Amino acid sequence: MSTVNQALVGIIMGSKSDLPVMQDAVDVLKTLGVPFEVTIVSAHRTPQRMFDYAQDASKRGLKVIIAGAGGAAHLPGMVASITHLPVIGVPVKSSNSIDGWDSVLSILQMPNGIPVATVALNAAKNAGILAAQILGTQDKQIEKNIIAFKADLAEKVIETAEEVEKMNF
Repeated sequence: MSTVNQALVGIIMGSKSDLPVMQDAVDVLKTLGVPFEVTIVSAHRTPQRMFDYAQDASKRGLKVIIAGAGGAAHLPGMVASITHLPVIGVPVKSSNSIDGWDSVLSILQMPNGIPVATVALNAAKNAGILAAQILGTQDKQIEKNIIAFKADLAEKVIETAEEVEKMNF
């Protein structure tokens, strides 16, 4: 596991093929100044590694876990069944996916008692933002970073609107 500072967010994925999607969570957490770690934890191929990761996450200082998975996408739900930490699931449209719907439904349709916050297909950036928002409820610097990030988003929309309005449709 690669750790940056004292990681607050764990970013896990079922395989390296998920990394291009999960990179968006990495990038936004860097932008927001949130320390994180990244590793591969397969629910099917390394179940003991998954169990150990989820069970020890809180002891290592993690506060939120982002779990990306494609295909059957059991990783987010299984991790959520083991840990008391919030888990954000990122459904990944993979090569063996049924247009991504299998991943979406596998993460979304959790039984009562085992919640997984689920973002849109391939929306790891939103998972990173949500993790930062959760942390921002207790960390003033992360809260300030989120507020500035959202203000920047709004500013970009206003700039784009002004550009379009100058086109005189």
